[in-house]
Amino acid sequence: MTTTAKIAAAVCVLLALSSCANTIKGIGRDAANTVDATQNAGNRVGNAASR
Repeated sequence: MTTTAKIAAAVCVLLALSSCANTIKGIGRDAANTVDATQNAGNRVGNAASR
């Protein structure tokens, strides 16, 4: 492989790895938001039932 091809391959690998990390972080944030929303909904139902 030429030097240019090696550099291009390395850049492609780095881009793929960084996009995977961003996706994993995004999924983690989405999951945390889902948990928060579920807890808030549960609290609202509990408050409404106790009135």
